[in-house]
Amino acid sequence: MPALIEIKDLTKKFGHFTAVNAINFSIRQGEILGFLGPNGAGKTTTIKMINGLLKISSGQVLIKGLDARKNRREIKKITGYMSQKFSLYPLLTSLENIEFFGGISGLSRHNIQKKKEEIQPLIPRPILTQKIVDIPPGMKQKIALFVCLMTDPEIILLDEPTSGVDPEVRRNFWMEIYQLKKSGKTILVSTHNLDEVEYADRIIIIHRGNIILEGEPSELQARQGKDSIEALFKDAIINYDNQLSRTGGAECSD
Repeated sequence: MPALIEIKDLTKKFGHFTAVNAINFSIRQGEILGFLGPNGAGKTTTIKMINGLLKISSGQVLIKGLDARKNRREIKKITGYMSQKFSLYPLLTSLENIEFFGGISGLSRHNIQKKKEEIQPLIPRPILTQKIVDIPPGMKQKIALFVCLMTDPEIILLDEPTSGVDPEVRRNFWMEIYQLKKSGKTILVSTHNLDEVEYADRIIIIHRGNIILEGEPSELQARQGKDSIEALFKDAIINYDNQLSRTGGAECSD
């Protein structure tokens, strides 16, 4: 299946500091790509460049053949984004967030009202009328995903969406993500929770701004002779750091 997203030599520099170092990868239509790495690996920086929220220093992002720097308006129509901070305004209620984000996404008043009606069977009414800052993390996550999907995007970018929630909430969230995949969505999910890897079709491990491992989880484990993703991940990080210390390389971070 052809690539829906192509990342070519993507680089982000902050002054003399390289946060993402000429990385290359692609995402096929209808797959879940797990973007793994420790805190400070370059995950958020990469996703923000793909999404147009951060200026690209060099390299290229192509989405359905469109250059992300030249076609931001067209790309915005087909992508949904959920940040690790839930992408919601904390002093607005859930319904107010739906109205606000629906408006800036170009939804009609009629469609915004439909979305407000659609969420009501999913979330208890008292939660919907509370300010986001006052509701539990799991509910915030559910509402943020709903808002992310309001425009029915083809491509969904999720930046550590399960950060700060308990294991049961994370499992339920991934069940929703898997249903989105079954409906044909293409999904990039960044995480540092290794138990979530089983849901991904392929994984990329990024560390210090560089891609250090890429492939299907089971294939990578077999190739590297590891009995778990945790062992695979730790070994990749340690080997890269040892190599870096020998060569005197520089550190990158989000």
